[in-house]
Amino acid sequence: MSLAATDLPEASADALAASAALERIIAAEISAGGGWMSFARYMELALYAPGLGYYSGGSRKFGSEGDFLTAPELTPLYGQALARQVAQVLAASAPLVIEAGAGSGRLAADLLQALDALGCAPEHYRILELSGELRARQEATLRETAPRFADRVQWLDELPERFSGCLVGNEVLDAMPTHGLRWDDKDVWENGVGLEDGRLVPAERPATGALLAAAKAMPLITPHRGEINLAARAWVSELARRLERGAMLLIDYGLPRHELYHPQRDGGTLRCHYRHRVHDDPLWLPGLSDITSHVDFTAVAEAGFDAGLEVLGYTSQATFLINCGIGELLGQDSNVDELRSRGAANVLISPNEMGELFKVIALGRGVPGPLLGFARGDRVHTL
Repeated sequence: MSLAATDLPEASADALAASAALERIIAAEISAGGGWMSFARYMELALYAPGLGYYSGGSRKFGSEGDFLTAPELTPLYGQALARQVAQVLAASAPLVIEAGAGSGRLAADLLQALDALGCAPEHYRILELSGELRARQEATLRETAPRFADRVQWLDELPERFSGCLVGNEVLDAMPTHGLRWDDKDVWENGVGLEDGRLVPAERPATGALLAAAKAMPLITPHRGEINLAARAWVSELARRLERGAMLLIDYGLPRHELYHPQRDGGTLRCHYRHRVHDDPLWLPGLSDITSHVDFTAVAEAGFDAGLEVLGYTSQATFLINCGIGELLGQDSNVDELRSRGAANVLISPNEMGELFKVIALGRGVPGPLLGFARGDRVHTL
Protein backbone atom coordinates (compact mmCIF):
# COMPACT_ATOMS: atom_id res chain seq x y z
CA MET A 1 0.00 0.00 0.00
CA SER A 2 1.31 3.46 -0.87
CA LEU A 3 1.94 6.02 1.83
CA ALA A 4 1.17 9.71 1.69
CA ALA A 5 4.25 11.92 1.42
CA THR A 6 3.47 13.34 4.87
CA ASP A 7 3.96 9.85 6.36
CA LEU A 8 7.47 9.36 4.97
CA PRO A 9 10.66 9.59 7.05
CA GLU A 10 12.15 13.05 7.29
CA ALA A 11 14.95 13.82 4.86
CA SER A 12 18.30 15.18 6.04
CA ALA A 13 19.21 18.83 5.61
CA ASP A 14 21.70 17.97 2.85
CA ALA A 15 19.10 15.90 0.99
CA LEU A 16 16.55 18.70 1.26
CA ALA A 17 19.07 21.21 -0.08
CA ALA A 18 19.91 18.98 -3.05
CA SER A 19 16.23 18.45 -3.81
CA ALA A 20 15.58 22.20 -3.64
CA ALA A 21 18.42 22.82 -6.09
CA LEU A 22 17.00 20.25 -8.51
CA GLU A 23 13.51 21.73 -8.15
CA ARG A 24 14.86 25.14 -9.14
CA ILE A 25 16.41 23.63 -12.28
CA ILE A 26 13.14 21.92 -13.16
CA ALA A 27 11.11 25.06 -12.50
CA ALA A 28 13.44 27.13 -14.71
CA GLU A 29 13.02 24.67 -17.57
CA ILE A 30 9.24 24.69 -17.14
CA SER A 31 9.22 28.49 -17.27
CA ALA A 32 11.41 28.49 -20.37
CA GLY A 33 9.06 25.98 -21.96
CA GLY A 34 5.99 28.14 -21.56
CA GLY A 35 4.80 26.67 -18.27
CA TRP A 36 4.74 22.99 -19.25
CA MET A 37 7.01 19.96 -18.96
CA SER A 38 6.05 16.40 -19.93
CA PHE A 39 6.10 13.90 -17.10
CA ALA A 40 8.68 11.87 -19.03
CA ARG A 41 11.05 14.84 -19.03
CA TYR A 42 10.36 15.49 -15.35
CA MET A 43 11.13 11.85 -14.53
CA GLU A 44 14.34 12.04 -16.56
CA LEU A 45 15.54 15.05 -14.54
CA ALA A 46 14.35 13.65 -11.20
CA LEU A 47 16.31 10.44 -11.77
CA TYR A 48 19.29 11.48 -13.88
CA ALA A 49 20.02 15.22 -13.63
CA PRO A 50 23.82 15.46 -13.21
CA GLY A 51 24.82 15.51 -9.55
CA LEU A 52 21.26 15.94 -8.28
CA GLY A 53 19.04 13.24 -9.80
CA TYR A 54 18.17 10.13 -7.85
CA TYR A 55 20.65 7.91 -9.70
CA SER A 56 23.32 10.55 -10.28
CA GLY A 57 23.44 12.00 -6.75
CA GLY A 58 25.43 10.60 -3.86
CA SER A 59 22.76 8.93 -1.73
CA ARG A 60 22.73 5.18 -1.14
CA LYS A 61 19.99 3.53 -3.21
CA PHE A 62 20.36 -0.24 -2.95
CA GLY A 63 20.26 -2.66 -0.05
CA SER A 64 19.01 -2.42 3.51
CA GLU A 65 20.49 1.06 3.96
CA GLY A 66 18.95 2.40 0.76
CA ASP A 67 15.45 2.74 -0.65
CA PHE A 68 14.77 -0.76 -2.01
CA LEU A 69 16.21 -4.25 -2.35
CA THR A 70 16.98 -5.81 -5.72
CA ALA A 71 17.30 -9.54 -6.32
CA PRO A 72 21.13 -9.56 -6.42
CA GLU A 73 21.23 -7.79 -3.03
CA LEU A 74 19.16 -10.57 -1.46
CA THR A 75 21.40 -13.53 -2.25
CA PRO A 76 24.21 -14.67 -4.60
CA LEU A 77 21.91 -17.53 -5.61
CA TYR A 78 20.20 -15.14 -8.02
CA GLY A 79 23.39 -14.45 -9.98
CA GLN A 80 24.42 -18.09 -9.82
CA ALA A 81 21.14 -19.24 -11.36
CA LEU A 82 21.16 -16.46 -13.98
CA ALA A 83 24.74 -17.41 -14.88
CA ARG A 84 23.56 -20.79 -16.16
CA GLN A 85 21.39 -19.04 -18.75
CA VAL A 86 24.08 -16.50 -19.58
CA ALA A 87 26.54 -19.37 -20.13
CA GLN A 88 24.26 -20.94 -22.72
CA VAL A 89 24.05 -17.64 -24.63
CA LEU A 90 27.82 -17.08 -24.48
CA ALA A 91 28.45 -20.59 -25.82
CA ALA A 92 26.30 -19.75 -28.85
CA SER A 93 27.73 -16.28 -29.48
CA ALA A 94 30.85 -14.65 -27.98
CA PRO A 95 32.57 -14.40 -24.56
CA LEU A 96 31.20 -10.95 -23.78
CA VAL A 97 28.68 -9.87 -21.15
CA ILE A 98 27.21 -6.37 -21.15
CA GLU A 99 25.24 -5.38 -18.08
CA ALA A 100 22.97 -2.36 -18.38
CA GLY A 101 22.53 -0.41 -15.16
CA ALA A 102 24.61 -2.51 -12.76
CA GLY A 103 23.33 -0.98 -9.52
CA SER A 104 25.72 -1.69 -6.66
CA GLY A 105 27.85 -4.06 -8.76
CA ARG A 106 26.67 -7.06 -6.79
CA LEU A 107 25.22 -8.89 -9.81
CA ALA A 108 28.37 -8.32 -11.86
CA ALA A 109 30.51 -9.83 -9.09
CA ASP A 110 28.19 -12.82 -8.67
CA LEU A 111 27.90 -13.47 -12.42
CA LEU A 112 31.64 -13.33 -13.00
CA GLN A 113 32.36 -15.78 -10.20
CA ALA A 114 29.49 -18.11 -11.16
CA LEU A 115 30.46 -18.14 -14.84
CA ASP A 116 34.03 -18.92 -13.87
CA ALA A 117 32.80 -21.84 -11.76
CA LEU A 118 30.95 -23.08 -14.86
CA GLY A 119 34.17 -22.87 -16.86
CA CYS A 120 33.07 -20.00 -19.09
CA ALA A 121 34.17 -16.74 -17.49
CA PRO A 122 33.73 -14.06 -20.16
CA GLU A 123 36.82 -12.46 -21.64
CA HIS A 124 35.13 -9.08 -21.31
CA TYR A 125 32.47 -7.72 -18.97
CA ARG A 126 31.13 -4.30 -19.89
CA ILE A 127 28.87 -2.17 -17.72
CA LEU A 128 26.68 0.51 -19.27
CA GLU A 129 26.31 3.02 -16.45
CA LEU A 130 25.70 6.76 -16.73
CA SER A 131 26.09 7.59 -13.03
CA GLY A 132 29.65 8.37 -11.95
CA GLU A 133 28.71 7.73 -8.31
CA LEU A 134 27.36 4.27 -9.15
CA ARG A 135 30.38 3.46 -11.32
CA ALA A 136 32.64 4.12 -8.34
CA ARG A 137 30.53 1.92 -6.10
CA GLN A 138 30.43 -0.87 -8.69
CA GLU A 139 34.21 -0.80 -9.04
CA ALA A 140 34.64 -0.94 -5.26
CA THR A 141 32.23 -3.89 -5.00
CA LEU A 142 34.04 -5.80 -7.72
CA ARG A 143 37.50 -5.20 -6.26
CA GLU A 144 36.27 -6.27 -2.83
CA THR A 145 34.23 -9.35 -3.75
CA ALA A 146 35.59 -10.51 -7.14
CA PRO A 147 39.13 -9.10 -7.32
CA ARG A 148 40.31 -11.77 -9.80
CA PHE A 149 37.94 -10.41 -12.42
CA ALA A 150 37.95 -6.70 -11.69
CA ASP A 151 40.41 -5.97 -14.49
CA ARG A 152 38.10 -7.61 -17.04
CA VAL A 153 35.40 -5.04 -16.35
CA GLN A 154 35.11 -1.81 -18.30
CA TRP A 155 32.47 0.90 -18.15
CA LEU A 156 30.67 2.22 -21.20
CA ASP A 157 29.13 5.62 -21.80
CA GLU A 158 27.13 4.14 -24.66
CA LEU A 159 26.63 0.79 -26.32
CA PRO A 160 29.17 -0.37 -28.89
CA GLU A 161 28.07 0.06 -32.48
CA ARG A 162 27.98 -3.73 -32.91
CA PHE A 163 28.37 -6.54 -30.40
CA SER A 164 27.89 -10.28 -29.91
CA GLY A 165 27.37 -11.95 -26.57
CA CYS A 166 24.84 -11.62 -23.76
CA LEU A 167 23.32 -8.39 -22.51
CA VAL A 168 21.73 -8.47 -19.05
CA GLY A 169 19.33 -5.80 -17.80
CA ASN A 170 18.02 -6.30 -14.26
CA GLU A 171 15.44 -3.67 -13.29
CA VAL A 172 16.48 -1.26 -16.03
CA LEU A 173 13.35 -0.75 -18.11
CA ASP A 174 11.12 0.25 -15.18
CA ALA A 175 13.34 3.27 -14.45
CA MET A 176 13.26 4.66 -17.98
CA PRO A 177 11.27 7.92 -18.21
CA THR A 178 7.66 7.14 -19.00
CA HIS A 179 4.74 9.20 -20.27
CA GLY A 180 1.65 9.48 -18.09
CA LEU A 181 -1.72 9.58 -19.88
CA ARG A 182 -5.41 10.01 -19.28
CA TRP A 183 -7.87 8.55 -21.75
CA ASP A 184 -11.45 9.83 -21.78
CA ASP A 185 -14.31 8.95 -24.13
CA LYS A 186 -13.09 11.35 -26.84
CA ASP A 187 -9.52 12.44 -26.23
CA VAL A 188 -6.13 11.40 -24.86
CA TRP A 189 -4.37 13.75 -22.43
CA GLU A 190 -0.69 13.74 -21.59
CA ASN A 191 0.32 14.24 -17.96
CA GLY A 192 2.94 16.83 -17.22
CA VAL A 193 4.24 19.31 -14.68
CA GLY A 194 3.48 23.01 -14.38
CA LEU A 195 4.12 25.82 -11.91
CA GLU A 196 1.77 27.43 -9.41
CA ASP A 197 3.16 30.15 -7.13
CA GLY A 198 6.62 28.78 -7.87
CA ARG A 199 5.69 25.22 -6.87
CA LEU A 200 5.65 22.14 -9.09
CA VAL A 201 2.08 21.00 -9.75
CA PRO A 202 0.44 18.37 -11.98
CA ALA A 203 -0.69 19.59 -15.40
CA GLU A 204 -1.96 18.04 -18.61
CA ARG A 205 -2.42 18.82 -22.29
CA PRO A 206 -3.66 16.91 -25.35
CA ALA A 207 -1.35 14.09 -26.41
CA THR A 208 0.24 14.47 -29.86
CA GLY A 209 2.52 12.73 -32.32
CA ALA A 210 3.98 9.28 -31.63
CA LEU A 211 2.61 9.29 -28.11
CA LEU A 212 -0.94 9.88 -29.31
CA ALA A 213 -0.60 7.15 -31.95
CA ALA A 214 0.65 4.67 -29.33
CA ALA A 215 -2.10 5.69 -26.92
CA LYS A 216 -4.84 5.15 -29.50
CA ALA A 217 -3.52 1.64 -30.16
CA MET A 218 -3.93 0.54 -26.56
CA PRO A 219 -6.61 -2.12 -25.87
CA LEU A 220 -8.32 -0.36 -22.99
CA ILE A 221 -11.74 0.78 -21.83
CA THR A 222 -12.14 4.50 -21.22
CA PRO A 223 -11.90 6.40 -18.99
CA HIS A 224 -8.46 5.19 -17.98
CA ARG A 225 -5.20 6.45 -16.52
CA GLY A 226 -1.87 4.80 -17.19
CA GLU A 227 1.59 5.05 -18.71
CA ILE A 228 3.30 4.40 -22.04
CA ASN A 229 7.07 4.05 -22.07
CA LEU A 230 8.32 5.11 -25.49
CA ALA A 231 11.91 5.27 -24.19
CA ALA A 232 11.96 1.57 -23.30
CA ARG A 233 10.70 0.64 -26.77
CA ALA A 234 13.35 2.81 -28.44
CA TRP A 235 16.11 1.37 -26.22
CA VAL A 236 15.21 -2.22 -27.08
CA SER A 237 15.03 -1.34 -30.78
CA GLU A 238 18.48 0.23 -30.62
CA LEU A 239 19.92 -2.78 -28.83
CA ALA A 240 18.40 -5.06 -31.44
CA ARG A 241 20.03 -3.06 -34.22
CA ARG A 242 23.45 -3.43 -32.63
CA LEU A 243 23.23 -7.11 -31.65
CA GLU A 244 24.93 -9.31 -34.25
CA ARG A 245 24.71 -12.65 -32.46
CA GLY A 246 23.58 -13.47 -28.95
CA ALA A 247 20.71 -12.48 -26.70
CA MET A 248 19.49 -9.91 -24.24
CA LEU A 249 17.96 -11.04 -20.96
CA LEU A 250 15.70 -8.41 -19.43
CA ILE A 251 14.30 -8.91 -15.92
CA ASP A 252 11.78 -6.50 -14.47
CA TYR A 253 8.35 -6.15 -12.97
CA GLY A 254 5.61 -5.86 -15.53
CA LEU A 255 2.87 -7.55 -17.51
CA PRO A 256 1.67 -8.32 -21.02
CA ARG A 257 -0.23 -5.42 -22.54
CA HIS A 258 -3.72 -6.91 -22.16
CA GLU A 259 -3.10 -7.28 -18.41
CA LEU A 260 -1.28 -3.99 -17.92
CA TYR A 261 -4.13 -1.94 -19.39
CA HIS A 262 -6.91 -3.96 -17.80
CA PRO A 263 -9.72 -1.89 -16.22
CA GLN A 264 -8.63 -3.12 -12.79
CA ARG A 265 -5.37 -1.21 -13.27
CA ASP A 266 -7.05 2.09 -14.01
CA GLY A 267 -4.79 4.64 -12.36
CA GLY A 268 -1.55 3.28 -13.76
CA THR A 269 1.43 1.63 -12.11
CA LEU A 270 3.66 4.62 -11.36
CA ARG A 271 5.25 4.25 -7.92
CA CYS A 272 7.94 6.01 -5.92
CA HIS A 273 10.36 4.31 -3.50
CA TYR A 274 11.92 6.05 -0.51
CA ARG A 275 13.64 4.25 2.37
CA HIS A 276 11.83 0.98 1.76
CA ARG A 277 8.48 2.71 1.63
CA VAL A 278 6.26 3.20 -1.41
CA HIS A 279 4.42 6.44 -2.13
CA ASP A 280 2.57 7.83 -5.14
CA ASP A 281 3.65 11.49 -5.27
CA PRO A 282 6.47 11.82 -7.83
CA LEU A 283 6.60 15.60 -7.28
CA TRP A 284 7.56 15.15 -3.61
CA LEU A 285 11.15 16.32 -3.08
CA PRO A 286 12.50 15.66 -6.60
CA GLY A 287 15.65 13.57 -6.66
CA LEU A 288 15.08 11.79 -3.35
CA SER A 289 12.75 8.99 -4.50
CA ASP A 290 13.13 6.34 -7.14
CA ILE A 291 10.30 6.60 -9.70
CA THR A 292 9.23 3.48 -11.59
CA SER A 293 6.40 2.02 -13.63
CA HIS A 294 5.53 -1.51 -14.74
CA VAL A 295 6.99 -2.73 -18.02
CA ASP A 296 4.75 -3.46 -20.99
CA PHE A 297 6.41 -6.72 -22.05
CA THR A 298 4.30 -6.89 -25.19
CA ALA A 299 5.87 -3.61 -26.30
CA VAL A 300 9.34 -4.97 -25.46
CA ALA A 301 8.71 -8.10 -27.52
CA GLU A 302 7.32 -6.06 -30.44
CA ALA A 303 10.29 -3.69 -30.41
CA GLY A 304 12.76 -6.56 -30.58
CA PHE A 305 10.81 -8.55 -33.15
CA ASP A 306 10.28 -5.54 -35.43
CA ALA A 307 14.05 -4.94 -35.35
CA GLY A 308 14.79 -8.49 -36.45
CA LEU A 309 15.23 -10.38 -33.18
CA GLU A 310 13.53 -13.60 -32.16
CA VAL A 311 11.52 -13.71 -28.95
CA LEU A 312 13.33 -16.63 -27.31
CA GLY A 313 11.26 -16.80 -24.16
CA TYR A 314 9.08 -15.00 -21.66
CA THR A 315 8.11 -16.25 -18.21
CA SER A 316 7.91 -15.37 -14.53
CA GLN A 317 11.07 -14.90 -12.50
CA ALA A 318 10.10 -17.90 -10.37
CA THR A 319 9.81 -20.23 -13.36
CA PHE A 320 13.00 -18.88 -14.89
CA LEU A 321 15.07 -19.36 -11.73
CA ILE A 322 13.64 -22.83 -11.09
CA ASN A 323 14.45 -23.83 -14.67
CA CYS A 324 17.98 -22.51 -14.12
CA GLY A 325 18.39 -24.74 -11.07
CA ILE A 326 18.10 -22.41 -8.10
CA GLY A 327 16.83 -25.34 -6.01
CA GLU A 328 19.93 -27.37 -6.82
CA LEU A 329 22.14 -24.37 -6.08
CA LEU A 330 20.44 -23.87 -2.73
CA GLY A 331 21.29 -27.44 -1.81
CA GLN A 332 24.95 -26.77 -2.65
CA ASP A 333 25.16 -23.51 -0.69
CA SER A 334 27.44 -24.08 2.29
CA ASN A 335 29.04 -20.66 2.58
CA VAL A 336 26.20 -18.80 4.28
CA ASP A 337 23.53 -19.54 6.79
CA GLU A 338 21.16 -22.10 5.21
CA LEU A 339 18.04 -20.61 6.78
CA ARG A 340 18.89 -17.17 5.42
CA SER A 341 19.55 -18.61 1.96
CA ARG A 342 16.24 -20.42 1.92
CA GLY A 343 14.43 -17.28 3.03
CA ALA A 344 16.04 -15.23 0.27
CA ALA A 345 15.30 -17.88 -2.34
CA ASN A 346 11.69 -17.91 -1.20
CA VAL A 347 11.44 -14.14 -1.78
CA LEU A 348 12.82 -14.63 -5.30
CA ILE A 349 10.37 -17.36 -6.32
CA SER A 350 7.30 -16.95 -4.13
CA PRO A 351 4.24 -15.77 -6.11
CA ASN A 352 3.43 -13.43 -3.20
CA GLU A 353 6.88 -11.83 -3.35
CA MET A 354 9.09 -11.34 -6.45
CA GLY A 355 8.38 -14.66 -8.14
CA GLU A 356 5.30 -13.63 -10.11
CA LEU A 357 5.63 -9.84 -10.06
CA PHE A 358 8.94 -10.01 -11.93
CA LYS A 359 9.17 -11.40 -15.45
CA VAL A 360 12.07 -12.42 -17.69
CA ILE A 361 12.16 -11.96 -21.45
CA ALA A 362 14.86 -13.11 -23.87
CA LEU A 363 15.35 -11.58 -27.30
CA GLY A 364 18.11 -12.78 -29.56
CA ARG A 365 19.68 -13.45 -32.92
CA GLY A 366 21.48 -16.61 -34.00
CA VAL A 367 21.00 -18.43 -30.69
CA PRO A 368 19.47 -21.91 -30.98
CA GLY A 369 16.74 -22.80 -28.53
CA PRO A 370 15.26 -23.79 -26.32
CA LEU A 371 16.89 -21.60 -23.71
CA LEU A 372 17.36 -23.19 -20.31
CA GLY A 373 15.38 -20.59 -18.37
CA PHE A 374 12.29 -21.05 -20.52
CA ALA A 375 12.38 -24.84 -21.00
CA ARG A 376 9.18 -25.16 -18.97
CA GLY A 377 6.44 -22.62 -18.40
CA ASP A 378 7.23 -20.35 -21.35
CA ARG A 379 4.51 -17.68 -21.69
CA VAL A 380 5.40 -16.16 -25.06
CA HIS A 381 1.89 -16.99 -26.21
CA THR A 382 0.47 -14.54 -23.63
CA LEU A 383 2.25 -11.58 -25.19
